[in-house]
Amino acid sequence: MLTVMKKVTDIFSQKKRTFSLELFPPRTPEGYEKLLKTLELFARLDPDFISCTYGAGGGSREKTLDIVEHIQKAHHIPAIAHLTCVLNTKDQIRNILSDIKIRGIQNVLALRGDPPADDPSWQPAEDHFHYAYELCDFIKTSFPDAFAIGVAGFPEGHISCPNKEQDVLYLKMKIDAGGQFIMTQLFFDNHDYFDYVKRLRALKINCPVLPGILPITDYHGMINFCKRCGTKVPDPIHRLFSSTADDKDTTVKKGIDLCIKQCRDLLNNGAPGIHFYPLNKIHPLDAIIANIKDAL
Repeated sequence: MLTVMKKVTDIFSQKKRTFSLELFPPRTPEGYEKLLKTLELFARLDPDFISCTYGAGGGSREKTLDIVEHIQKAHHIPAIAHLTCVLNTKDQIRNILSDIKIRGIQNVLALRGDPPADDPSWQPAEDHFHYAYELCDFIKTSFPDAFAIGVAGFPEGHISCPNKEQDVLYLKMKIDAGGQFIMTQLFFDNHDYFDYVKRLRALKINCPVLPGILPITDYHGMINFCKRCGTKVPDPIHRLFSSTADDKDTTVKKGIDLCIKQCRDLLNNGAPGIHFYPLNKIHPLDAIIANIKDAL
């Protein structure tokens, strides 16, 4: 296993393909304790790194850093802390980054972030960063060489962006400002990912583009989630899952088979790894990894 406290960019330089996953901070103390136990199972899968999403405005934000620090210290796995512009002033961002550095965390995913659910009309003021590229630049200039900086990518285009061409131009701004690797929004059609990478390479964006993959375990839940984030669900997936949507065991089995097929196609055609969104659950990720480990 690679040593702890390693930058993700160093891992990319050492390995042709990586396997990683994303977690989120639970809302309750009971959920937090459950996640710590589940982390022991995730660690046995030997991921190259683990990321943890960010809760703006306190509470879950602290849990994000606690979880990332725990991953590194207890399991000796490099970890990425998500960080968003939303709600935090520039001075608060500086303090958060100082805390991240003190904790020995060397990887940050720089995000604009969405307005909080309880304040959907929130808008940044003068003392806030408005966009992720500003956050990238601030991290790079204020904490030089302290962090590997990741950014989000959207193979189908960001839900609020008018078109895919403009979307990749915005991404280029994040890379030019200091972003070093890209982790994508979930998608189900691999053609979208490969077309996306081609558009990025045409703009001389040559950093790793990690495809984000969601194993399907709940058809209706997946549909609702994709509506919120703007991910399209291809007709073949509707046909595959809709007839057995209320049969959990069958849905999970179909989801495993589909995910294995999608991941193998990505890896066989040049993807630098797979970044999974397992929703804090060890299964079915354990079954999927067992079936694609030889391709990683």
